[in-house]
Amino acid sequence: MKIEKDRVVRFHYTVSELGQEPIESSKDRDPLAILIGHGNIIPGLENAMMDKEAGATFAVDVKAADAYGERRDGLSQRVPKKHFGTTRLVPGQQVVLQTNFGPRAVTVQKVGMSVVDVDLNHPMAGKDLHFDVEIVEVREASKEEIEHGHVHGDGGHQH
Repeated sequence: MKIEKDRVVRFHYTVSELGQEPIESSKDRDPLAILIGHGNIIPGLENAMMDKEAGATFAVDVKAADAYGERRDGLSQRVPKKHFGTTRLVPGQQVVLQTNFGPRAVTVQKVGMSVVDVDLNHPMAGKDLHFDVEIVEVREASKEEIEHGHVHGDGGHQH
Protein backbone atom coordinates (compact mmCIF):
# COMPACT_ATOMS: atom_id res chain seq x y z
CA MET A 1 0.00 0.00 0.00
CA LYS A 2 1.41 3.36 -1.04
CA ILE A 3 1.56 6.45 1.17
CA GLU A 4 -1.06 9.02 0.20
CA LYS A 5 -3.48 11.45 1.86
CA ASP A 6 -5.59 9.96 4.68
CA ARG A 7 -3.30 6.99 5.25
CA VAL A 8 -1.57 6.25 8.53
CA VAL A 9 2.20 5.84 8.35
CA ARG A 10 4.42 4.43 11.09
CA PHE A 11 8.09 5.24 10.56
CA HIS A 12 11.49 5.60 12.15
CA TYR A 13 13.62 8.65 11.50
CA THR A 14 16.96 10.17 12.32
CA VAL A 15 17.29 13.92 11.84
CA SER A 16 20.37 16.10 11.67
CA GLU A 17 21.23 19.57 10.58
CA LEU A 18 22.78 19.31 7.09
CA GLY A 19 26.38 18.11 7.47
CA GLN A 20 26.12 17.71 11.26
CA GLU A 21 25.74 14.87 13.75
CA PRO A 22 22.22 13.48 14.41
CA ILE A 23 20.02 15.62 16.67
CA GLU A 24 17.29 13.07 17.32
CA SER A 25 16.31 9.54 16.35
CA SER A 26 13.30 7.32 16.93
CA LYS A 27 15.33 4.11 16.52
CA ASP A 28 15.42 3.44 20.28
CA ARG A 29 11.65 3.80 20.76
CA ASP A 30 8.39 3.00 19.00
CA PRO A 31 8.00 4.33 15.46
CA LEU A 32 6.23 7.66 15.01
CA ALA A 33 2.66 7.32 13.68
CA ILE A 34 1.16 10.13 11.59
CA LEU A 35 -1.89 10.76 9.44
CA ILE A 36 -0.73 11.93 6.01
CA GLY A 37 -2.17 15.15 4.61
CA HIS A 38 -3.23 16.74 7.89
CA GLY A 39 -0.21 18.89 8.79
CA ASN A 40 1.13 16.48 11.41
CA ILE A 41 4.77 16.64 10.24
CA ILE A 42 6.88 19.16 8.37
CA PRO A 43 5.83 19.50 4.71
CA GLY A 44 9.20 18.61 3.19
CA LEU A 45 9.33 15.27 5.00
CA GLU A 46 5.69 14.43 4.28
CA ASN A 47 6.15 15.21 0.56
CA ALA A 48 9.22 12.93 0.43
CA MET A 49 7.14 10.06 1.88
CA MET A 50 4.45 10.18 -0.79
CA ASP A 51 4.11 6.99 -2.87
CA LYS A 52 6.56 5.05 -0.65
CA GLU A 53 5.53 1.68 0.84
CA ALA A 54 6.24 -0.26 4.04
CA GLY A 55 9.86 -1.42 4.09
CA ALA A 56 11.15 1.57 2.13
CA THR A 57 14.21 3.40 3.45
CA PHE A 58 15.34 6.74 2.09
CA ALA A 59 17.23 9.90 2.88
CA VAL A 60 15.96 13.41 2.18
CA ASP A 61 17.31 16.92 2.66
CA VAL A 62 14.64 19.42 3.64
CA LYS A 63 15.22 23.17 3.25
CA ALA A 64 14.29 25.37 6.23
CA ALA A 65 11.29 26.81 4.37
CA ASP A 66 9.80 23.29 4.06
CA ALA A 67 10.77 22.33 7.61
CA TYR A 68 10.21 24.70 10.54
CA GLY A 69 10.36 27.86 8.45
CA GLU A 70 12.90 30.63 8.25
CA ARG A 71 13.96 32.45 11.42
CA ARG A 72 12.04 35.66 11.91
CA ASP A 73 13.78 38.57 13.61
CA GLY A 74 11.91 40.31 16.39
CA LEU A 75 9.84 37.25 17.26
CA SER A 76 10.37 37.57 20.99
CA GLN A 77 8.04 38.08 23.89
CA ARG A 78 8.31 39.05 27.55
CA VAL A 79 6.55 36.47 29.75
CA PRO A 80 5.89 36.65 33.51
CA LYS A 81 8.31 34.32 35.29
CA LYS A 82 5.41 32.61 37.13
CA HIS A 83 4.43 30.86 33.87
CA PHE A 84 7.59 28.75 34.08
CA GLY A 85 6.86 27.34 37.53
CA THR A 86 9.93 26.44 39.57
CA THR A 87 12.13 25.69 36.56
CA ARG A 88 15.58 27.30 36.90
CA LEU A 89 15.99 29.24 33.65
CA VAL A 90 19.20 30.21 31.85
CA PRO A 91 19.68 32.02 28.54
CA GLY A 92 19.82 29.62 25.59
CA GLN A 93 17.69 27.02 27.37
CA GLN A 94 14.81 25.54 25.40
CA VAL A 95 11.57 25.07 27.31
CA VAL A 96 7.96 24.30 26.47
CA LEU A 97 5.61 27.12 27.37
CA GLN A 98 1.87 26.47 27.75
CA THR A 99 -0.05 29.01 25.66
CA ASN A 100 -3.68 29.65 24.76
CA PHE A 101 -2.95 27.75 21.54
CA GLY A 102 -1.31 24.74 23.22
CA PRO A 103 2.32 23.96 24.09
CA ARG A 104 5.03 25.92 22.28
CA ALA A 105 8.78 25.37 22.28
CA VAL A 106 10.63 28.60 23.08
CA THR A 107 14.23 29.59 23.75
CA VAL A 108 15.06 31.65 26.84
CA GLN A 109 16.88 34.87 25.88
CA LYS A 110 17.07 36.80 29.16
CA VAL A 111 15.93 36.08 32.71
CA GLY A 112 14.89 39.03 34.87
CA MET A 113 13.55 39.23 38.43
CA SER A 114 9.90 38.83 37.43
CA VAL A 115 9.89 38.39 33.63
CA VAL A 116 11.58 36.19 31.04
CA ASP A 117 12.32 37.22 27.45
CA VAL A 118 11.81 34.29 25.07
CA ASP A 119 12.45 33.73 21.37
CA LEU A 120 9.25 32.34 19.82
CA ASN A 121 10.98 30.96 16.73
CA HIS A 122 10.93 27.16 16.69
CA PRO A 123 14.39 25.95 17.83
CA MET A 124 14.90 24.38 14.38
CA ALA A 125 13.71 27.45 12.41
CA GLY A 126 16.14 28.56 9.74
CA LYS A 127 17.90 25.20 9.61
CA ASP A 128 18.18 22.90 6.60
CA LEU A 129 17.64 19.34 7.82
CA HIS A 130 18.64 15.85 6.71
CA PHE A 131 16.38 12.88 7.47
CA ASP A 132 17.07 9.14 7.23
CA VAL A 133 13.68 7.40 7.18
CA GLU A 134 12.43 3.82 7.39
CA ILE A 135 8.74 3.25 6.60
CA VAL A 136 7.50 0.54 9.00
CA GLU A 137 3.78 0.37 8.16
CA VAL A 138 1.19 2.00 5.90
CA ARG A 139 -2.53 1.49 6.50
CA GLU A 140 -5.88 3.05 5.73
CA ALA A 141 -6.98 5.59 8.34
CA SER A 142 -10.28 5.08 10.13
CA LYS A 143 -13.12 7.50 9.52
CA GLU A 144 -12.67 8.81 13.08
CA GLU A 145 -8.92 9.42 12.55
CA ILE A 146 -9.65 11.41 9.39
CA GLU A 147 -12.37 13.44 11.16
CA HIS A 148 -10.01 14.18 14.09
CA GLY A 149 -6.96 14.81 11.88
CA HIS A 150 -4.61 12.48 13.76
CA VAL A 151 -3.79 8.83 14.45
CA HIS A 152 -5.56 6.95 17.24
CA GLY A 153 -4.35 3.84 19.07
CA ASP A 154 -0.87 2.37 18.66
CA GLY A 155 1.61 5.21 18.30
CA GLY A 156 -1.12 7.84 18.09
CA HIS A 157 -3.47 9.87 20.22
CA GLN A 158 -5.30 8.17 23.09
CA HIS A 159 -8.75 9.63 23.77
